[in-house]
Amino acid sequence: MRILLDECLPRKLKREFSGHDVQTVPEAGWAAKKNGELLSLAAGRFDVFVTADRQMEFQINLSKLKIAILVLYADEIKLEKLRKLMPTARKMLGGASPGKILRVRR
Repeated sequence: MRILLDECLPRKLKREFSGHDVQTVPEAGWAAKKNGELLSLAAGRFDVFVTADRQMEFQINLSKLKIAILVLYADEIKLEKLRKLMPTARKMLGGASPGKILRVRR
């Protein structure tokens, strides 16, 4: 699976998705892009966009995009907090499909 990590997430989170092709937004060359433009660029090139931005689903019409969104709900956007969500996040990837929002809570 091709996964794009939002730039608000720690880069080291990539390691938690072993077995998948993972890039960060800056690695893809899209740093500082607005969410709508970013998702349009990512659609078709990536299967899943991983973010901690809880407002994204209310700002953009995701149903028309050809990418799934996995939202990590953590108290803080720190690697040690996000790692606690990763077992659930990895399981949920199996249910990812274009336009679908997957919410990972503890």
